[in-house]
Amino acid sequence: MSTATSPLPPKREITTKPRFSDKVFRAVVTTGGFSSLAILGLISLFLLYNGLNVFRTEGLKFITGFDWIVPLPEEGLPAQYGIGAMLYGTVVIGLIALFFAFPISVGAALFLSYYAPEWLKKPMVLVIDVMAAIPSIVFGLWGFFVLMPHAEYWAKLIHKYLGFIPIFDMPANAFSRSPFIAGLVLAIMIIPIITSISREIFAQTPLDRVQAAYALGATKWSMIKTVVFPYGRGGVVGGAMLGLGRAIGETVAVYTVLNIVFDIRIEVLLSAGGSVASMIVNKFGEANPDELKALMASGFVLFLVTLLINFLANFIINRTARE
Repeated sequence: MSTATSPLPPKREITTKPRFSDKVFRAVVTTGGFSSLAILGLISLFLLYNGLNVFRTEGLKFITGFDWIVPLPEEGLPAQYGIGAMLYGTVVIGLIALFFAFPISVGAALFLSYYAPEWLKKPMVLVIDVMAAIPSIVFGLWGFFVLMPHAEYWAKLIHKYLGFIPIFDMPANAFSRSPFIAGLVLAIMIIPIITSISREIFAQTPLDRVQAAYALGATKWSMIKTVVFPYGRGGVVGGAMLGLGRAIGETVAVYTVLNIVFDIRIEVLLSAGGSVASMIVNKFGEANPDELKALMASGFVLFLVTLLINFLANFIINRTARE
């Protein structure tokens, strides 16, 4: 037997100094992160710069006013710009979309996480991811030609049996192009977003807690109620808020299925409503220079509202994660 020993490998120097590849990767990631922030900041500054004169002229009335009056040049009258009614319609349509999308999304996420067999889970996840990438104009056209006739019938049933509730009352027989229909279209649009986020949150539930619940004799539904929901409630709520932010900023899909009226109506089934994004799309093509600045100011306000919702979602997720 040979007693020769193989030579020892050279000692590796332990150092905290990053290698060249680490420096390159960090530079690329840092550049990408700051680029997104810079682009976002430039967009907000562009909108604010173009709409600053409108904020100075209209003041708070631009946020609370309901009149959008653009007089003819020969009339010599001052213009009036107010997006209060559009802001109200934006919130109403977003809440309608969230009302329908949230339970469906959470149910779909639970089914994909704990009930769906593998042969069905993978294609369903693929379909949900593809739905999230469909352009909004496709949803708008589908909502106008396919969903709207059925939604009008549903609205008539709601009015028939729940018309004693003020929001379902109808002062006129006009059920088409209503906030209710716009909310349904947006609900279908944000279901893939909330479902994907909720499914990822449910998948991160600690396995030891799940197995402990089963070991104590819990059924699958009991385990979901006592383990999965408490663990993932913050992430699910955050995903819902992100979906709400997408719904509030939607343009073409809402414009296609909504009748824009500058007035606050509590009747969600009535063919009268509006949103800030759909108003911008409606008036942008024929706007004069002054009105174009008012539309820029409206876009800045919508930008702030969407940003606030995203910050709120991030706060909820972070706080729940710490708990």
